[in-house]
Amino acid sequence: MRAQQAESESLELRERIAAQWAEVRAARRAVEAQPVIAGGPTNFKPGQVPYGVDLAAAWAWRFVIICVAGGIILWLLNLFLVVVLPVVIALLIAALVAPVVHALQSLGLSRKLSALLVVLVGLGFIALLGTFVGSQVSQGVGDLSGQVADGLQQIRDWLRTGPLHMTDKQLNTVLEDAQNQLAARGKELPAQLTEVGATLGHVVAGIFIVLFATYFFLADGPLIWAWMVRMFPRVGRLRADSSGKVAWRSLTQFVRATVLVAATDAIGVMVGAFVLGVPFVSAIGVLVFIGAFIPLVGAFVSGGVAVLVALVAQGPFTALLMFGVIVLVQQLEAHILQPFLMGRFVSVHPLGVIIAIALGVIVAGIPGALIAVPLAASLNAVVQHLASYTEVGEDPEEAVEHDPTTLPVGASAEELGEEVADMHDDPPPGPAGP
Repeated sequence: MRAQQAESESLELRERIAAQWAEVRAARRAVEAQPVIAGGPTNFKPGQVPYGVDLAAAWAWRFVIICVAGGIILWLLNLFLVVVLPVVIALLIAALVAPVVHALQSLGLSRKLSALLVVLVGLGFIALLGTFVGSQVSQGVGDLSGQVADGLQQIRDWLRTGPLHMTDKQLNTVLEDAQNQLAARGKELPAQLTEVGATLGHVVAGIFIVLFATYFFLADGPLIWAWMVRMFPRVGRLRADSSGKVAWRSLTQFVRATVLVAATDAIGVMVGAFVLGVPFVSAIGVLVFIGAFIPLVGAFVSGGVAVLVALVAQGPFTALLMFGVIVLVQQLEAHILQPFLMGRFVSVHPLGVIIAIALGVIVAGIPGALIAVPLAASLNAVVQHLASYTEVGEDPEEAVEHDPTTLPVGASAEELGEEVADMHDDPPPGPAGP
């Protein structure tokens, strides 16, 4: 009996040892083996948002990216305004005098020689005009000195006897305050002279950039434009080329219309100043002509100089008449010249002109106001040109497939040449040229 019990305990002990040994071996194998990672479906579901919210979000992030890119571009343009502004001025000048270059070419001269002659003649004309205006100003300074004293006395008498009824004590107080402000300004004179010197340096550099850029725009304009077009993808080069030509045509029409309006404003103000006996008639006309390149407001602001000269030289009554002349000229421009010329040649609404000028002033001051309107006119022409390729409600992918100006990806140079030839034979629909 005892022997059976001992044998049973020994068997149980052996089984227990075997089980423990099996567990130890299994643990060793689990440590030595590579871990197994089990996958499965996600337990998260995509957010179910209304279609309007999804569409608004898609438009929003694209709009943010466009605004950021536009802001960076404007910041860079403002940073390099010393170079950008002369190049834009040269582009405007080239748009104005390009017909003269074509006329000289028709006489048998080469394009480069024609461009050089136009630049030299224009430079000589500006030098003669500046010399004439300078001589007129120098001759009128002597006569103006006596008129200034009389004009100041008239202003003082008007302040006493006019609607303000100022006393001598009040006038003396105003004069003392003005003298104190001038003295305070005089302490800042060295810093202001430094700024003036830097500005003069920028002006001189800008003049040289304008001269060279104008020559190369006139002499190598087609080559420069072809180089720019080649930077576009091959499938969009024809569309980019046609858009650029439309923008150039709009810019040319804008510059010509602006020159006519500016000349009319300058002549009107000069005639009024001459009749009223205001000095510096030539200088005032040149200033109004330059200021009129900022539409709607430029000629009025620059004409204020004529009012100030009339006030100082001949008193308040003549200044009031001069102000009336400027208002009359502005009414002539706003109701006759602007609708006839700008509305016919450059289809930009006056409200768009005002908004463009305001945005240009905010971004780059007076140079921005000068550039804003021709830029808006060119963009408007390009948008209308590109919109003419598709109709309202048309699928854009189908429009591209049926567009004769679009080539398939990977098209060969021979196919591109054949397509360009077909385009010249049968041009795509678009706004009519001048």
